[in-house]
Amino acid sequence: MASDGKKDQRRGARERLLAEREERARRARLRGRLLVGGALAAALVIAAGVGIYASRSAGSGESEAGGRPFVRPAHTAGEDGAVVPYGKEGAKDLVSVWLDPRCPFCAGVETGLGPAFKERADAGDYRVEYHFAAFLDGALGGKGSKRALNALGAAVNESPEKFMDYLRVLYANHPQQESEDRFGSTATLLDLADQVPGLRTPGFDRAVEELTYMPWADRVSQTFHGSGKKGTPVVEVNGKEVDVLTGKGLETITPEAFGRLVAANPKP
Repeated sequence: MASDGKKDQRRGARERLLAEREERARRARLRGRLLVGGALAAALVIAAGVGIYASRSAGSGESEAGGRPFVRPAHTAGEDGAVVPYGKEGAKDLVSVWLDPRCPFCAGVETGLGPAFKERADAGDYRVEYHFAAFLDGALGGKGSKRALNALGAAVNESPEKFMDYLRVLYANHPQQESEDRFGSTATLLDLADQVPGLRTPGFDRAVEELTYMPWADRVSQTFHGSGKKGTPVVEVNGKEVDVLTGKGLETITPEAFGRLVAANPKP
């Protein structure tokens, strides 16, 4: 009888261990479903990101232009200087790029293809024209799009080369979440400018701190709303829109693949 009692105890202990293991496994499976579900939701948000930005075109945030006079940065083109060109005016091909400084998909385009844009423009193969939007300030709240655009105006006023370098630095240090209004801080914009040799002149610093080019940023933003573009990023080759995002998060096609797109879309 005593032996039977010990067997029952051992059986009960095994059953308790088995029950505990099953409970741990159940909890692990539940955690797995939650993690997979969260990852799937994030992936869906990323996949739908361009569409989300395309639908959020109403309003571009409260203006900080105030009573400041309109100052057009040097080295800009188009009405009110709304276009920032880089490269030779008579280049064979024209690449046009529309970006919002807070847009993570724009960061993907600029970090993935920006160096190639500059390299090929420097080689004279094509001219790049940058157009900017600031609708994410209105869609998400904050000041980062326009304040970054003001700082980019200060950079292009120094030189097109410093603008290109600063644009790359901004997107390389882009916040992980566009709702984080990191570029709303002029101190952050100035700190990032330290990464561009020679950019931190007294004139540049003053323009960033005093929002000298904010009326220009407003005009640039208004030009985007009148362009018919529904969101950012947009890339065109000789006036024809091309798809440079692979659909895998923020990943872009390779510079070699973009070169083939340029060759396949010559000027009319």
